[in-house]
Amino acid sequence: MQVADAAVGGTRTTQSARRVLVAADKFKGSLTAVEVADRVSAGLRRIVPGLVVEALPVADGGDGTVAAAVAAGFERREVRVAGPLGDEVTAAYALRGDTAVVEMAEASGLQRLPDGVLAPLTASTYGSGELLRAALDAGARTLVFGVGGSATTDGGAGMLAALGARFLKADGEPVAPGGGGLAELASADLSGLDPRLGEVELILASDVDNPLTGPKGAPAVYGPQKGASPQDVERLDAALTHFAKVLEGAVGPVAAEYAASSGAGAAGGIGYGALLLGAGFRPGIAVMLDVLGFAPALERADLVITGEGSLDQQTLHGKAPAGVAAAARAAGKEVVAVCGRLALPPEELGRAGIRRAYALTDLEPDVAKCIADAGPILERTAERIARDFLG
Repeated sequence: MQVADAAVGGTRTTQSARRVLVAADKFKGSLTAVEVADRVSAGLRRIVPGLVVEALPVADGGDGTVAAAVAAGFERREVRVAGPLGDEVTAAYALRGDTAVVEMAEASGLQRLPDGVLAPLTASTYGSGELLRAALDAGARTLVFGVGGSATTDGGAGMLAALGARFLKADGEPVAPGGGGLAELASADLSGLDPRLGEVELILASDVDNPLTGPKGAPAVYGPQKGASPQDVERLDAALTHFAKVLEGAVGPVAAEYAASSGAGAAGGIGYGALLLGAGFRPGIAVMLDVLGFAPALERADLVITGEGSLDQQTLHGKAPAGVAAAARAAGKEVVAVCGRLALPPEELGRAGIRRAYALTDLEPDVAKCIADAGPILERTAERIARDFLG
């Protein structure tokens, strides 16, 4: 049971914490970020009645980003768009004032594949472009574009097409949807892109800094997760390399520069398409903390509880708990984490700014039961936190 204290700085003592901020991501496959916050709050208050708990569900730009924005006060807007295989789906974005939070997984995510059948060569991001267009139609002037959890590896070609770009074969017909179809691309024309895109701030929010192609590119690193065989990976990498080359002829050397940039490979290369639209790339959790109003909530807190389904090496590379912990540590606030599974030693937790981590598997070693009964077990875990830090 790994709950040893990590050596981290902080100006608060465990006995002084009387206002708690719960800023955790989802437990994927078990609980949404909102449900995590609810369960933690319930467990804490069972031990400390009347405790002031502020819930601020967070996300790093991937699936769950719109839900986190809605929980923070944004309005949920729904629109019918194309799913990854062209079937119409109902997708949502979030709007507050003139700021929209658009989550590409809402339109083009793995969960949108009919019957869950993977389609690595043909899945398209067209619906994500339609979501961006809907946000523009609603008057958004700042677009936070969270990318992750995609079913696609098309370099953002579908998204660009939905926004007015044209990608044609040698016979003048449009290329087939998906990354595989880009192998036949003969010409690209971006002159028809929605002119409003030049008048807004577009922020590419992602925890992925991969380039578009190559050994660390979107097909090689993430293609297998989307059902791509080794042969499919080779085809997709060649197709996206060709895509970038054709675009270089259309828009100049900047197309090649963007292909090699951090974030270009995010969400099957939709990051590349977003960079071509003029997006600025920022770590997803940093963007979302700003958008959700994390700083003032942090200022009000004595203790911060963060977490996600698995605390592991990936957590340390731009995931939500690491971003929350870094911001809290900078503000001198103590941080503890909850998770389903803990795969980080205390010293690494400490370097990340996390004083202690509590895993559901501490209370229920059977992983299947842990996933099935995550809510009640998380409440019991929160009771432990209350006894340890709020006593």
